Amino acid sequence: MATPKLFTPLTLGQRKLDNRIVIAPMCQYSADGEGSMTDWHSIHLGHLALSGAGLLIIEASAVNAAGRITPWDVGLYSDANEAAMKRTLEAVRAHSPMPIGIQLAHAGRKASCDAPWNGGAQLALDNGGWETEAPSALPYSEGQRAPQAMSLEDIERLKAEFVEAARRADRLGLDLIELHAAHGYLLHEFLSPLSNQRDDAYGGSLENRMRLALEIFDAVREAFDAEKPVGIRISGSDWVEGGWDLEQSVELAKALDARGCSFIHCSGGGLDPRQTLNVGPNYQVPFARRIKQAVTMPVIAVGLITEPEQAEGILVGEEADAVALARGMLYDPRWPWHAAAKLGATVHAPNQYLRSQPHTLKHLFD
Repeated sequence: MATPKLFTPLTLGQRKLDNRIVIAPMCQYSADGEGSMTDWHSIHLGHLALSGAGLLIIEASAVNAAGRITPWDVGLYSDANEAAMKRTLEAVRAHSPMPIGIQLAHAGRKASCDAPWNGGAQLALDNGGWETEAPSALPYSEGQRAPQAMSLEDIERLKAEFVEAARRADRLGLDLIELHAAHGYLLHEFLSPLSNQRDDAYGGSLENRMRLALEIFDAVREAFDAEKPVGIRISGSDWVEGGWDLEQSVELAKALDARGCSFIHCSGGGLDPRQTLNVGPNYQVPFARRIKQAVTMPVIAVGLITEPEQAEGILVGEEADAVALARGMLYDPRWPWHAAAKLGATVHAPNQYLRSQPHTLKHLFD
């Protein structure tokens, strides 16, 4: 019996993954207030690392303090952040061989917010909030504090901060970097004409709006171990008329592909509260399918992928090279086990759990 494609190896750059299941970055809003990981992250990442997936990507980690979505976001901009992440990684790696990457991010005008379970509203300056920055002085939604438009000096500082975070990730031995250019955060804000109304080299034309994302990719690629992958996550569309769309995403993907980008992770939306979308199974997979036709690098699909047969169909139909799960993995942290059981494949499990396989699935664990 042929191995299901979901459980065949995939190579990102020079890093071989055992299967094509990716655990997408998921913000936990549980850092210590200074951007450093806590015991929660050891528990959270530790149990996801026992799932049998091919790759685990750490949540969006801010490259400076002002780039956090909330005061409790993880950062990778200080020695304390690096030391705390090192402790977490050592605990996880002691019990799992799963490759671990990190998503480097800056929230732009969507920073300075409360935790989602507290409503997620923008925090006032006298209530723990801070001034935000963006390509242009345009707030995310009506009634919010406007961000400060970034100067050219601010842009140079930002690039240096991404590079420093990449060097920290390298010292930590992380296997991969994903740049966050999706969901309405800073790099996405530069890409979209809805949020970027600059009249300099970083605004106006598509070439200019792509400039910062490409420059940061180049700088991070140079700073990170050449044998390790650097990729990017994008929103395929703003789902707002006149905004960032799929054809612009294709042009960005082509430019990144030409620069040696290791993978592209295709999500959508998040830039503008006016977005209109029809949420359903595979609803963002068309972004991956279209971009895959235009590039040689591996493409990762997301979008309410919940069933093993559904994930297998995406790969067999050559709509993407891998699938990523986020909320679905939180809901079912052993999703890869259950997918392997249903599709007739094998999956890695720790020795301590080998006795857990049902009597009818004696060959589930490799």
